Amino acid sequence: MSRVYNFSAGPAALPEEVLKQAREELLDWHDTGMSVMEMSHRGNSFMQIAQEAEADLRELMAIPDDYKVLFLQGGASTQFAMVPLNLMGRTGKADYLNTGSWSKKAIAEGRRYGEVRVVADTAADYTVPAADSLAFSEDAAYVHYTPNETIQGVEFPYVPETGGVPLVADMSSTILSRPIDVSKFGVIYAGAQKNVGPAGLTLVIVREELIGQAGERCPAMLDYKIHADAGSMYNTPPTYAWYLAGLVFKWLKAQGGLEVMAVINERKAETLYAAIDQSDFYHNPVDPECRSWMNVPFTLADSDFDTLFLEEARHAGLVTLKGHRSVGGMRASIYNAMPEEGVQALVEFMKEFERKHG
Repeated sequence: MSRVYNFSAGPAALPEEVLKQAREELLDWHDTGMSVMEMSHRGNSFMQIAQEAEADLRELMAIPDDYKVLFLQGGASTQFAMVPLNLMGRTGKADYLNTGSWSKKAIAEGRRYGEVRVVADTAADYTVPAADSLAFSEDAAYVHYTPNETIQGVEFPYVPETGGVPLVADMSSTILSRPIDVSKFGVIYAGAQKNVGPAGLTLVIVREELIGQAGERCPAMLDYKIHADAGSMYNTPPTYAWYLAGLVFKWLKAQGGLEVMAVINERKAETLYAAIDQSDFYHNPVDPECRSWMNVPFTLADSDFDTLFLEEARHAGLVTLKGHRSVGGMRASIYNAMPEEGVQALVEFMKEFERKHG
């Protein structure tokens, strides 16, 4: 079978080396006679897997000791509720930045639990607010933003300065793509199915001083303290997804860590954006100052060619390029597991398609 490059926004491609290792260990993990998915989450074998995964993630991201790392379920969408349930009680108010589809969902959920102030709204403009235009409320319990909007392909080129108010970030599509200074954030959360591993796992990195503030009516399964105290095993966790995430962490370390991945990811994005910008046939709607490294939306000059583009791309081994239903067009998601060869193959296909149909 010829090589297939998967540009899905999530569930997304996993590193081939990780898939091969998982295949080798599927029936018998380290001579236990069991698959990881059959193990007790409280047994010694899985505890080893879990502890190594957390240690590797802490090393990769240089997570300070005063942060808890939680391996949870429910996706980033559950965090839209967990964040206000755990943090908003201090003042009953929070500031949000609206830059796209996922910001909007977080805002709508936050309003169920308290007063949400939308400090800036650039969702319709394919851009982010200027850093010096932001003014946050002194009584905000936290500030929430989405560093990368997966659907619109809009990415913050800076980390907002909040004047000491805890900063909360939905990093589902940027986590592990480059180094970040975790100490700037109160809470980082991310669905796994983009740069971390398979769907079903959610990472939460939370500063310890923000744990234990949930109100009495907060469900146990949505209380950070309960999960932190139980080592993410208050209930049965998504064990196989946790194991695969651990393999991805080891793969990232073997590549040279996040500094190396940042160089590669920036280069991949530059290659694809250059191909779009040099053409009159393709267009990217995002302000060049805040284009995503991870998700590259683009349209064709004539949308009548969209179906043919996708069909011919599929025959060329370039799959899941259809844009999100809310915005249309195309979208190439080029997370860590997408090799540079895949981006180059897409660029060559786009040039040839333009030559034939432009």
